Amino acid sequence: MASALMKQLIESTEFIQSIYPHHPQIGIILGSGLGDAANEMMIESEIAYSKIPHFPVSTVQGHSGKMIFCESCGKKIVLMAGRFHFYEGYTPKQVTYPIRVMKMLGIHTLFISNAAGGVNEHFKVGDLMIIKDHIALFTINPLIGKNEDGLGTRFPDMSEPYDKLLIEKAKIAGEKFGYGLKEGVYAGVTGPSFETRAEYKLLKAVGGDAVGMSTVQEVITAQHAGLKVFAVSVITDLGIREEDNTITHEEVLMAGKEAGPKLINLFKEMIAVV
Repeated sequence: MASALMKQLIESTEFIQSIYPHHPQIGIILGSGLGDAANEMMIESEIAYSKIPHFPVSTVQGHSGKMIFCESCGKKIVLMAGRFHFYEGYTPKQVTYPIRVMKMLGIHTLFISNAAGGVNEHFKVGDLMIIKDHIALFTINPLIGKNEDGLGTRFPDMSEPYDKLLIEKAKIAGEKFGYGLKEGVYAGVTGPSFETRAEYKLLKAVGGDAVGMSTVQEVITAQHAGLKVFAVSVITDLGIREEDNTITHEEVLMAGKEAGPKLINLFKEMIAVV
């Protein structure tokens, strides 16, 4: 007998397929200020999150809140313009619900982007950082609770959460465009407050290069589902800094928007060879 979660996932998937009957191969999650990147692809259909049964709804400025179906390089893509965060009041299972829906729709690879604060002192605003690993100790694991055996194993391996082959392809694409891509470890925190100076120093001490309020729960769920994952952080602000300036969400959105074209070029180049 199907669990309540499985029934909800089936209902969400069937509703989406009643509008868009194709099976996407690749999923993309766009972070803060990056929603316009979808316009660079051939859009086939759009569905507002509010219309999908059991789907959460984005509440954060810079997240438009719709599932976009598009095509690039002959590949069918489902793109999330807006994600969900623990700090919005959603449970980890709600935050990661769309990952499972995308898996049921047919994707085998997931591209993730986010806006992040720079912890590495060699980073500057506007840099793109390939995420090679993450630190999830400051967030709640979305797999806590009874395991859904139909969705994945009880104890998923996390020794390689970000696909090494996809990372190498991204580096090649970055060299082609002259982007000067960075590479580092993403530290996930709950938010919604930005980090204190002492917290930035702690994150640096434990090996973090960038910090943000999303992604790690999504990646854990994607690994649980057996998806290949590639993720990029857009460095939208700097935590390790000398001046006494403050960080605002508006500045994060602006930096994300400016980096959007570079990010979508990178994704499109990788989609062609996935």
